[in-house]
Amino acid sequence: MRKILPLVALALTAPVAAQQGGPFTVQKSGESFTTLDDALMAVRGQDATVVIAPGTYRQCAVQQAGRITFKAARPGSVIFDGTTCEDKAALVLRGGGSVVDGIVFRNMRVNDGNGAGIRIELGDLTVTNSMFLDSQEGILGSTDQPTRIRIDHSTFAGLGQCDETPDCAHSIYLGTAGSVTVTNSRFERGRGGHYVKIRSPRVVITNNSFDDTQGRKTNYMIDLPNGATGRIADNVFVQGTHKENWSGMIVVAAEGQENSSAGLQVEGNTASLAPGQDKHPAFLANGSGQRLAQGQNRLGAGIKPYETR
Repeated sequence: MRKILPLVALALTAPVAAQQGGPFTVQKSGESFTTLDDALMAVRGQDATVVIAPGTYRQCAVQQAGRITFKAARPGSVIFDGTTCEDKAALVLRGGGSVVDGIVFRNMRVNDGNGAGIRIELGDLTVTNSMFLDSQEGILGSTDQPTRIRIDHSTFAGLGQCDETPDCAHSIYLGTAGSVTVTNSRFERGRGGHYVKIRSPRVVITNNSFDDTQGRKTNYMIDLPNGATGRIADNVFVQGTHKENWSGMIVVAAEGQENSSAGLQVEGNTASLAPGQDKHPAFLANGSGQRLAQGQNRLGAGIKPYETR
């Protein structure tokens, strides 16, 4: 794990020289660099797109300012493998905003159990066409700012843990005073914790696949521990046989009613149990004490449609 210079030291560092033929290219200027950190230093807080050439990279980067797009030259051909900055993530983001497009993150582990592909600390975030594999966490972040986080057409597999540290890690674990949107994405082969855990007053979770058939020691598919409004619709859920907590698929306000959940829409979803699953989970478990807008959902045998907690 690489030591990161403090901000003061970064400010005193001489301008970074472009490296001809380097894999990290600032789109506007055409300058290329051998490390992603050097490319970010070159733009010095300006809005920029960094195009990344195909390859496997054992390096990481910290975005300190500006609005930056991290874009694979060809989706799926750029892999960040096993290296974290600040013992947090391959990309630590605390600028004005960030976009991550077409990048694969894998094998992220740190001592506190929260090694992630992306750690979002400030600014809005959009993630698209990306993959998060075999790590403690996929995307992690918390802020009291009204940020907007959007995840689309991405895959989360082999993530989560509850054995390495006292607190669990999850495929996605996000908290913001704004909103979180997760669409058209795939969650599978969890290794502990929840697949999606969100502490935000508003969520949109639609058109996703949650395949827990190869999960191990997993918990809920969707956990909204402090409640939320918004929409959970048109997702497909299959609950596996090796659960740590099998009691609910979608669970609302399990840790207290911090946000209103009144009118949360849950409709058009399909849920079933994997062969050999002999437990009877609730599809929607509501601990908020408020009335949710539960519409029609297609539920397989052995699943209770609703319960209060």
